[in-house]
Amino acid sequence: MPIFSYRGYSTDGSEATGTLEADGLNDAVSKVRDLGLFPKEVGEYVRRGKTGFFHKPDSVLLPTITRQLSLLLSSGVPLMETLRALSEENRGLWKRCLISVRERVAGGTSLSRALKEHKKIFPEFYINMVAAGEHSGTLDKVLVSLADFLEKQNAIRAKIRVSMIYPVFMICVGFIVMSFLFTFVIPKIVKIFEDTKSALPLITIVLINISNLFRHYWWILLIAVVSGVFGIRRLMREHRLLIDKIILKLPGSLLQALYLARFSRNLGFLLEGGLPMLKALELSAKSTGNRALELKVLAAGEKVAEGGRLSASLEGLPPVMLQLISTGERSGTLIEVLNKAADSYEEEFHRKVQRALSLLEPSMILLMGIVVGFIVLAVLLPMFQLNQLVR
Repeated sequence: MPIFSYRGYSTDGSEATGTLEADGLNDAVSKVRDLGLFPKEVGEYVRRGKTGFFHKPDSVLLPTITRQLSLLLSSGVPLMETLRALSEENRGLWKRCLISVRERVAGGTSLSRALKEHKKIFPEFYINMVAAGEHSGTLDKVLVSLADFLEKQNAIRAKIRVSMIYPVFMICVGFIVMSFLFTFVIPKIVKIFEDTKSALPLITIVLINISNLFRHYWWILLIAVVSGVFGIRRLMREHRLLIDKIILKLPGSLLQALYLARFSRNLGFLLEGGLPMLKALELSAKSTGNRALELKVLAAGEKVAEGGRLSASLEGLPPVMLQLISTGERSGTLIEVLNKAADSYEEEFHRKVQRALSLLEPSMILLMGIVVGFIVLAVLLPMFQLNQLVR
């Protein structure tokens, strides 16, 4: 049954918009009037193209929509009515996406297959979990687990973003202050020494040259900063595997704990959702965020497919992690062990972040103190020389 969009006015003069199913245009107009509206525009709903880079639905809404979907299904609401209610409640790209999914389901397609057409919105593991829930008849329970998992992932991302605000702010403020000093303050001070035509200390000459660089060649600095940013991004893109290997081998690496937490959390979640071990390994490998670890997990999957144990197949992971997996395999509690390992690595990551932030503030103060001391010394030394000449 086709879907029509409408715009009309209620009896109090307020405007109302929405979508509905109808056999044809006349039926759609009648249904709009049945809603107590005076139809102004009624036409067949046209789905827009795929979402682009600047038009991607907010991923924060995915856990909410997933939980609402589970709630309606567990309450006995049919899938078609559930999708209709969700599409009417949401707006913009999410609305179009849900209407598209509903159209596919109405045509006889399963929910998981309908979601595959929107892979930029629904992750691969999400689609596979929905398919497993449909196959086992526990879709509502699977959706609850998905909502919990997505909310936890969003919470971790939010903590990482919040942790990065302070250091980025400190660096920006420090750069702005230094630029102001070298561009406006220092030139007025050193002009006094330049007019004396006397020999200046080396440190003062260095200060004058730095000030001139900021005043007259600021565009070179800007080009250098932009080139540095693009150069680092290119280096990360072209040599990502090498860099990721180095990160994993660094003792006490902050990111290592984050990667292991992602792997443990995703693998445990997918296995708990009923996915086969090989598929769970493939999906959890892609979600680690580290190319080197991803290749290790995929290689382990190949060995597991040949009959090997997971703990013996994973190479290069920390001994504690391997021992935990081995214990879980022997006791039949692999999922519980993986979830506990994920909790432990997440806590370790947050501890390391807090420790790094606690060291950042005194480091920034020390750096600013060195710069200020350099400026003060470069200004005072010529003053002492002038004082001796006057005497």
